[in-house]
Amino acid sequence: MFRSFQLVFSKCEPIRIIRNRSLATVCCLYATYDIFLNSSAKKIDRNFQRMSRELDQRITGKVELQRITCEKPQMGGAMTSSRSSFEEASRPFGATDSPEDENVSVVASCVYANGQRIADISIDEAGTWTQKEGHVVWIGLLEPNGELLHRVQKQFGLHSLAIEDAEHAHQRPKLEQYGDAIFIVARTAQLINGRVEFGETHVFLGKGYIVSVRHGASTSYAAVRQHWETSPYALAKGEDFILYAILDFIVDNYMPVLEAIHDEVESIEDRVLAKPMTSSDIERLYMLRRDLLRLRNAIGPLVDVCGRLSNTDLPQIQTAMQPHFRDVTDHVRTVQEKIDGLREVLAFAFEASLLVGQSQETVISKRLASWAATLAVPTAIAGIYGMNFKHMPELDSPHGYYWVLGAIGLVCLTLYWRFRKSGWL
Repeated sequence: MFRSFQLVFSKCEPIRIIRNRSLATVCCLYATYDIFLNSSAKKIDRNFQRMSRELDQRITGKVELQRITCEKPQMGGAMTSSRSSFEEASRPFGATDSPEDENVSVVASCVYANGQRIADISIDEAGTWTQKEGHVVWIGLLEPNGELLHRVQKQFGLHSLAIEDAEHAHQRPKLEQYGDAIFIVARTAQLINGRVEFGETHVFLGKGYIVSVRHGASTSYAAVRQHWETSPYALAKGEDFILYAILDFIVDNYMPVLEAIHDEVESIEDRVLAKPMTSSDIERLYMLRRDLLRLRNAIGPLVDVCGRLSNTDLPQIQTAMQPHFRDVTDHVRTVQEKIDGLREVLAFAFEASLLVGQSQETVISKRLASWAATLAVPTAIAGIYGMNFKHMPELDSPHGYYWVLGAIGLVCLTLYWRFRKSGWL
């Protein structure tokens, strides 16, 4: 400590020539801060060097221990063992082998033969299984990266434009044919925190394979897989039946969203008839109408997609499967009709709220006008007799005051009775 103060005073020596004492004090404080900062930095540097030496000793001891335990008579074995030991020791403490990225994106990758699930395979061997007669590869991906999609492309020979669309979401529902494969985009919907959230499903379909790629808000297709695995006869129809099962599942999942919105619309209708809508109710009504419009725009193109699958002679779709896709088309149109019905109900609710508000304003205006007319009579009479003229005959009458009060009361009661009878009061 004494040494530190000596350093402070040595640094403050040039300040003696400064006549302003405040400035000299500030300079001394700054010099003190600089000295303590330098000493702290040196202390940190010494601690870091000490920790580095300890870490080197631990790594060296670990390498030597593993070299001794893993040493073998063959020279090649000893070198391999020493190399692996060094790599293990050089790994940061606490680090573990992380799973491959594809384990996160690949939901399922299976092979089916005659409707039976026979094996779980990797992406890199999927193309080999498609060459076997009667085998179908079903791969499910969740928001895959570009590298994984290009591996899938390599296995099935998919078109680069379709791969680019599958990697980047926000595509319009569509059906495109690329050589021997077709590429389908469908929009999914879920109700999250009172708002309709949208996702996408991209499907690649070809001879002996089907690949589904999910983005955003979407229910897992594991339920579809588990359901139809209990019916091997249906899965034995081929990859086009799996496509039908996925599209039907997507359309069926629109119904819970519509049912939740329908319940909320009914509660809004009940409140509208009871009292005028508040600003929060109007805002919620507007949000529901906008979500329904977005949902309709997402579902609308799916009618054309299913129509092409059910009517167009696509080589990937068997003729026996076309009635199934017509059934999906009917379901989509049913959903559209329900959406249109809900939007009309919300429009009527908004109009009814405006009418109720206008009606209540009219009632209030009538009441105010009735009371204003009733109070105008005593005001007018009091104004006449309050003009302070000298010669007013009624002022000399001994009963004039009572006659005037009686007249005011009679006229006011008559007006009240008439307004009450007319429903204004």
